[in-house]
Amino acid sequence: MTLALRYAARSHIGLGTKSRNEDSAYAGPELLVMCDGMGGHAAGDVASSLVVGELVHLDGESHGGDDLLAVLEESMLGANASLGEVAEQTQALEGMGTTCIAMLRSGSKLAVANVGDSRAYLRRGNRVTQITKDHSFVQKLLDEGRIDEEEALHHPQRSLVTRVLTGRDEDRPDLSMRELREGDRLLLCTDGLTDYVAVDTVADLLRTGSSAVEVANRLLEMALRASTRDNVTVIVADVVAPGAGSTDPQVVGAASERRGGGDLSAAATPAEKAAALARAVHGPEGEAPELAEESDRHPVLRWVRRAMVGLVVLLVVAAGLWATYGWSQQQYYVGEADGQVTIFRGVSQDLGPIALSEQEEQTGLPVADLPSYYQDQVARTISTDSREGADALVSELRALAAQDCPPGTALPSPEATAGPETTAGPTAAPQQEETVDAAGRECDR
Repeated sequence: MTLALRYAARSHIGLGTKSRNEDSAYAGPELLVMCDGMGGHAAGDVASSLVVGELVHLDGESHGGDDLLAVLEESMLGANASLGEVAEQTQALEGMGTTCIAMLRSGSKLAVANVGDSRAYLRRGNRVTQITKDHSFVQKLLDEGRIDEEEALHHPQRSLVTRVLTGRDEDRPDLSMRELREGDRLLLCTDGLTDYVAVDTVADLLRTGSSAVEVANRLLEMALRASTRDNVTVIVADVVAPGAGSTDPQVVGAASERRGGGDLSAAATPAEKAAALARAVHGPEGEAPELAEESDRHPVLRWVRRAMVGLVVLLVVAAGLWATYGWSQQQYYVGEADGQVTIFRGVSQDLGPIALSEQEEQTGLPVADLPSYYQDQVARTISTDSREGADALVSELRALAAQDCPPGTALPSPEATAGPETTAGPTAAPQQEETVDAAGRECDR
């Protein structure tokens, strides 16, 4: 059965402290890709744009349903290998990585590959189902029954991933095949949306009859209204009849910032290949509204009013500083001291000359024994809201060090079961009905 996709891709840097967008996304007639780069100073924006650039060639190529999954897997592994090569050549890029969801369509067949904690949802009728499973520390706790769904929403380590693309041979995605139906709606999104907007709210919006463009815009607005502090990127794609789909590819996020010419074959780098497919440049952000002039022009009254406002602001700031200090002394984080994984009480920032943390315990676990990705995480500190949470995190880090191999070494999950709605290729992970369910995998110890 022949179908088409009508899609919209949107991205925003978010309202946090990030100075650049580390997300990248591509939406085309036969290919949807979503990447959330990580590594901070280690160039997460390079990682995400490079992987997108390595996959865009799949859009427009002729693939049959029988080899669709194998083609997608091969391209994903090739992109991961390129990531490793680039990281080896440039010391500043060592330790970078990215999540990735890629969907390749042929007719009504859809091959899906995902790694990391970016998510994909399917709306079929009024039912909205998450069709990827997070590869994250919090998901592992959920799978083990150590926390419930409510605790997962606010867990301080909800952004800690257990498997991403880093260029290592062990970094492999979960794979599955799906059968699309006209009227289906797909959503691909980074955690800048799902960490700040309730899943039920997202699902309600997906159920509306609004267009893909309207839904994508609205999702971005909701994330910003929820004060997302992370980059947020979404792709909304509706499954429509032939001839009613979109035809121009859309590139957003880091991959779109290097805008090349229209000749894709002339592009020198993967990132430029992705940028060469961009068809639209986002306009500047809306200007802030002008402040109304003061109606009271009397200089004495104006001075008194400003003095009163200043006093109120000073009192509010003082109260806020005191509350912040009190709150900080109830927090804990895991960081590095003298080359060891160390538990600190407080928060890793200082309040001017006031230190907001003190060392509680050196664990005896050398940071150098951890996989390189987690060395970087510890160096940048990992926050938790209790001493028990810090101890649990240290236990997980000890387990990672004892494995003596990088996160992402794949073992088949015993939890997944087959379901009637999905079929898998020979390399696909087993699944449940309406889900792509491959549990987070650990190193073979």
